[in-house]
Amino acid sequence: MRLILAPMEGVMDHDMRDLLTGINTFDLCVTEFVRVTETLLPNRVFYRTCPELLQGARTSNGTPVRLQLLGSSPEYMALNAARAVKLGSPGVDINFGCPAKGVNKNRGGAVLLRDPDELYSIVKAVRDAVPDEFPVTAKIRLGYEDKSLFLENARAIEQAGASELAVHARTKVEGYRPPAYWEYIGKIHENLAIPVIANGEIWSHDDAMRCQSVSGCTDLMVGRPSLVTPNITAMIREAVGPMSWPSVLQLILQLSDRDRKNGKWQYHPSRLKQWLNYLRKAYPEAQNLFERIRSLREADAILEILCSDLAKAA
Repeated sequence: MRLILAPMEGVMDHDMRDLLTGINTFDLCVTEFVRVTETLLPNRVFYRTCPELLQGARTSNGTPVRLQLLGSSPEYMALNAARAVKLGSPGVDINFGCPAKGVNKNRGGAVLLRDPDELYSIVKAVRDAVPDEFPVTAKIRLGYEDKSLFLENARAIEQAGASELAVHARTKVEGYRPPAYWEYIGKIHENLAIPVIANGEIWSHDDAMRCQSVSGCTDLMVGRPSLVTPNITAMIREAVGPMSWPSVLQLILQLSDRDRKNGKWQYHPSRLKQWLNYLRKAYPEAQNLFERIRSLREADAILEILCSDLAKAA
């Protein structure tokens, strides 16, 4: 079983990837998307999204990181994919799953699931532009408004030359609401020769086992569960429970330290509140902490509370 850390726009940046891969056994990370319009992006855009390119496209603990592109122009997706691997990305992932209205309005992400021919054209152009030794992968949802094209879309991506396919088991309209329809991934898995990776509602070892059974997929991708219970790979692989709250606090303080050093200190309050919004699904202590810092806007004031809480928990 491979476990892959999913891309999450606006959440799973370089620092969060580094923190989570440091305490987990992920086999691969996929970056937030690089938005491709009708231009060949400068190198700095790729380095900004994926600083790991400067260290062999790996996190500090050695987990490989693959760049993800989002766009609808086959020509410019191809040009930027070629640049991505030239800069060191171990392959290219293509985003056909983002449900954000602003992205979809500009013909990116999940809206492309309305047109299998367009998926084919984009993947084919990228595959032709990237040397054979580099994988070209894609991530999709089961559809946009409905699931009527789920299998046609998957087949188009395979026929265009994709190396493997990750499937989020919901449509764009279904968003992130339970349940995840793993049985549809199973139908894709049955009909494709390339590896299929299952994604959606995998919160525990039992979920992982059921997902594998229903979908037929060996490999799994997790996104939100890694933010709710940060030791998610141990939970899946070893059937252990969530890490302790004091350990989570230490992880939060590591993020604080990174944000201070990396020039993100002014954004730290919003980043921390965003993470606590996930953590409070598993930890009552996170809900309590969120309530106490909700109105605070200064990172230093929040840090003082975090350090006090950790001292009391020790």
